[in-house]
Amino acid sequence: MMKNKIYAVGAAGVIALSLAACGTSTASSNSTASGSAAADTASMPTVKLMVGGIDKQIYLPYQLAEQLGFYQKYGVKMELSTESQGGVGAEDAMASGQVDMAGAWYVHTVDFQSKGKNVINLVQLSSAPGERIMCNPKANVKTGADLKGKTVGVTDLGSGTDELTQFIAAKAGLAKSDYHTIAVGAGATAIAAIQRGSADCVMTTQPTVGALENKNLAVSAIDLATSDGAKAALGGTLPSAGLLAQSDWVKTHEDAAQKVVNALVDTMHWISTHSAQEIADKLPQSYVQNSTISKDQYVAALNQDKGQFLPDGIMPAGGPKTIFDEEKTIGVDTSKVNVADTFTQKYAQAALKLEGYTAATTPAGNDG
Repeated sequence: MMKNKIYAVGAAGVIALSLAACGTSTASSNSTASGSAAADTASMPTVKLMVGGIDKQIYLPYQLAEQLGFYQKYGVKMELSTESQGGVGAEDAMASGQVDMAGAWYVHTVDFQSKGKNVINLVQLSSAPGERIMCNPKANVKTGADLKGKTVGVTDLGSGTDELTQFIAAKAGLAKSDYHTIAVGAGATAIAAIQRGSADCVMTTQPTVGALENKNLAVSAIDLATSDGAKAALGGTLPSAGLLAQSDWVKTHEDAAQKVVNALVDTMHWISTHSAQEIADKLPQSYVQNSTISKDQYVAALNQDKGQFLPDGIMPAGGPKTIFDEEKTIGVDTSKVNVADTFTQKYAQAALKLEGYTAATTPAGNDG
């Protein structure tokens, strides 16, 4: 994933509280069942998964799977964590062995493999970044070309949002010297950057997008929040949120990997068959209603951007090609990277077969 840092205070505590609340509810309903569940949980494989901003809408499937009880349903004990300000990125934590898996953007598999690190994407959750370039109305930005001379806030320098900004600008004919980027994080810090004028634009996601709009601080200049928006801006589908792991870890933990994918594919099916309101009702309260956004605003934003989520976990046809185009455009040497080695469909396909679901996405082949 991209280093889309989150700045919500106490995010890790929120996760712990939500997990604790889940356990308390189960135990109070039936003590015998609770004892049995505890025994079952003890025998389950434990997987550590760090998400690149767990309270962001673009990453909601990882926490939603926990809220729905799907990790336990499929037989895995999940330990969720999230990136924090100034901390290691989710994808780097996975690549260094601090956690087993990362909830991060597919593009990082190409980045890692170009540097000789064998990281693979096991299931694809979205076909668009879920990002928007939000600009002060006075900046008069409507296209990538309009970024010339502007200061653009990204989550972190060198992050996925930084690379994506470079890609959009390059496709519009701009060089990196034609605009300036600064790190603004997300949430309150991104909002402050626009508010105080240190950035003309910020690349960000919901719920920060909604907060900027509701405060009349910025307007959506470039929409990458849905598949259609990504195609219009970039010329193709841009697969983003996925499940990344080191290939060596996957080889020695095939069963655990499959169980995690089973849970996430079932979650994607659940998202596709439920409303934004129903999804928001399942998420932790602090994710959907806080100092920057109300629950009604969160639901409205999710209604608007729900199309980014794939219903089946399948990597979409043409998606990898767009990613490789992005990497080449910003100067990443992909000559030694085989497209087929960056992702696999087999776990998602097995999950679909297990539940009797039909794939709704035209799958990418070995050529992307």
